[in-house]
Amino acid sequence: MAIEQITMPQLGESVTEGTISTWLVDVGDKVNKYDPLAEVLTDKVNAEVPSSYTGIIKELIVNEGETVAVGEVICKIETVQASTKDASPEEVKNGELEEVTTNDLSMKKRYSPAVLRLAQDHNIDLTNVDGTGRAGRITRKDIESIMKQGVRATSSASPDTSTTTKEIIPQQNTEKKASPVVHTGDIEIPVTGIRKVIANNMVKSKQEIPHAWMTVEVDVTDLVTCRNQVKEEFKQKEGFSITYFAFFVKAVATALKEYPAINSTWAGDKIIQRKDINLSIAVATDNELFVPVIKLADEKSIKGIAKEINELATKARAHKLSGQDIQGGTFTVNNTGSFGSVHSMGIINHPQAAILQVESIVKRPVIINNMFAARDMVNLCLSLDHRILDGLVCGRFLARVKEILENMNKDTINIY
Repeated sequence: MAIEQITMPQLGESVTEGTISTWLVDVGDKVNKYDPLAEVLTDKVNAEVPSSYTGIIKELIVNEGETVAVGEVICKIETVQASTKDASPEEVKNGELEEVTTNDLSMKKRYSPAVLRLAQDHNIDLTNVDGTGRAGRITRKDIESIMKQGVRATSSASPDTSTTTKEIIPQQNTEKKASPVVHTGDIEIPVTGIRKVIANNMVKSKQEIPHAWMTVEVDVTDLVTCRNQVKEEFKQKEGFSITYFAFFVKAVATALKEYPAINSTWAGDKIIQRKDINLSIAVATDNELFVPVIKLADEKSIKGIAKEINELATKARAHKLSGQDIQGGTFTVNNTGSFGSVHSMGIINHPQAAILQVESIVKRPVIINNMFAARDMVNLCLSLDHRILDGLVCGRFLARVKEILENMNKDTINIY
């Protein structure tokens, strides 16, 4: 028999491993080439792994929730060429097995996280939905179709939250409890899925990268005034908002062009200074964090950057980011100010050299010409990899970003 192996794919430039969050097939299932086999989580993206062959699933080697390195075998498939002699003409067509009939509902209850979340958000009972996917699997398009029709397949039953949270009730036994002690009423939340991936990546970053930090405060009073003057007209004309973050991203991209050492990555026995300036931006949902990338940010206008921020954030929250959207980042800019933060120290996005936290803009009293004045101030907090960078170049880089921002006003800002 011809048994083929499916391996863990590389879903990003710096991605070295992935976690099988959900198997979409079982042993014995018939699959066509390009059918989704499993959903995989990495620190960059949530994606489906397609089949490279047409055939029958013979073995699932990796369990759900298990993390394996890129290139490791995750399942085995008996290809159709090995079994065509046992198949009827109706089962084999142009070298591929026909789709499983809609009467086979083996996949109906195997929902992807995106489908489950969308259904919960719109109060749709998945048990009442007929899936159009392979073997009755319910797809995102099925849910979106129901939403467009304005139909809600509601259920009177309370939602089952047993897989996400559970209340801890003390047991009367003699077993020793693991530390820390869990008390009556405490809630235990399993660390799985994207939260587990994020946790592992953060630990890796802190263990491998010797972090150092620097902060500067910037007077952005003129920038605030200018942005407030144009934001309504811009929104009406372009259809999306021009946020402060777009101005900060533009300033960072400009400064990186002048200080290319900051735009570097660590590669074990060498440092790679990147030619392209591709800025990663952190986008958070309720319980997930995505880091899409603005490619060639230094070549874009403020309007172009604002548009791309809007598009990437929208795709991230809708779980529609592609592999291209999250690959190739060379430096990260994190908009912590959107949460009201005024001072924070970011963990570097491995293997980049640094991350910049843009904090909240607040009015503070500042001394100008020996007199107090109310000014719009913001802190910029830089975390740096001390293997790659030192305080001198980082100090000059931050000073340049500060200079660019403080000179942004109605006479100097060119949004288009």
